[in-house]
Amino acid sequence: MQKKNLWIGLVIVLASSLQVNAQNSKQDSTYRKWYIGSSLLMLGNFDKVNSPEYVQLNIGYRITPKDVVSFEFKRSIYSFPIGLPFGSSSFDKPGENYPGHARILAPTLGYQRFWWKGIYTSVYALNAFEKYIDENKKKIGNGYTLYLNFHLGYQFKFFKNRFFFEPAIGCSYWPVRNNVPASFKLVEKKWPNYFIQPGLHFGYNFNVKRKKKVVIKPSPSRNS
Repeated sequence: MQKKNLWIGLVIVLASSLQVNAQNSKQDSTYRKWYIGSSLLMLGNFDKVNSPEYVQLNIGYRITPKDVVSFEFKRSIYSFPIGLPFGSSSFDKPGENYPGHARILAPTLGYQRFWWKGIYTSVYALNAFEKYIDENKKKIGNGYTLYLNFHLGYQFKFFKNRFFFEPAIGCSYWPVRNNVPASFKLVEKKWPNYFIQPGLHFGYNFNVKRKKKVVIKPSPSRNS
């Protein structure tokens, strides 16, 4: 699944590069404060063998044209050590996966800074609440992991800045990881507590229009 996502990302990046000139046009400079979006990593759900059942929903607010804060909700499952390098030959080998899987619900806070044209860096704090399931599909515990994700990427704009696509290279690091079952720890102990992965965010920009207050002036009184 990971290799498929990488190829998908590369194809999309190449296709998006054809729109660079359009991004620099005056029409694309329209400033919209809000956006909603998701990630093309959800395409990995088409993998019938190792589908992550991945769901991501993003909503963001542009404090300034260069500073963005966001809230993301993520949900997924995983059955292999999270420190396993992206595209590793050890992926899905016998004895390398967990004896079961984990389900994650992860509300996420993010900050993004644009430095020059579409180049940006971002940091995300994922609060992952995890449910561990064994090979017999029985729950064996609950855990919590704090993931800190760092991205370096470029934003491509389309259709007068209504839509955007943000390919990026990211590093995920988890300084806090609690209540992992012993059988899961045994599998993941030889892998580091970080990994490198692509970022493939996309979204739709919009403004929230405020209704103008209508003031009704009292009609002048008539003297009878």
